[in-house]
Amino acid sequence: MTETVRCLAEATLVARAQDGDLDSFEVLVRRYQAPIFRLAYRLLSDRDEAEDATQDTMVQVWRRLPTLAEPAAFRGWLYRIATRHCTTLLRTRARRRTRPAEDPTLELGEALVGGLAGDDPADAAERAGEVEALAAALAELPEEQRVCWVLRELHGLSYAEIGYAAHLPQSTVRGRIARARQSLLRGMASWR
Repeated sequence: MTETVRCLAEATLVARAQDGDLDSFEVLVRRYQAPIFRLAYRLLSDRDEAEDATQDTMVQVWRRLPTLAEPAAFRGWLYRIATRHCTTLLRTRARRRTRPAEDPTLELGEALVGGLAGDDPADAAERAGEVEALAAALAELPEEQRVCWVLRELHGLSYAEIGYAAHLPQSTVRGRIARARQSLLRGMASWR
């Protein structure tokens, strides 16, 4: 892969990938694989399922890439595919209810407080407790609120991008995020 391909603007990479350029698609995968994994892990709370969901998402993206009309909309389109895939898995899991979720605090702590390594042990323990409480509060949120909150607060998507990803009007996204924030504030009240 050439350095030129690595430095191209995203819309150009997408357009090239749509024309079958595997190097350009590889750059896109490298750029988005970790964020999509983190999204999937936060929504599914299961590392194996998150890895599978990430891989499935990238395969779907490759297959559907020629149908993307506007290359500049790639990021929102990618998150939409990933979010839909994860919500489908959550619905399937809810119907089966076969295994408990893993502890979602593993990567949540890194995303929210920058990790705990190298800190004062007392501070690290306090932040670990906060992250654990937040993970428990997130697990209590309804799926639709959790999806919107994670996309906004942990992935930095705009309301428009979340609306596109979750196939919702922006007003609904704003409402769900507001309700999620209120619920999380109540769940984290002991940490204030």
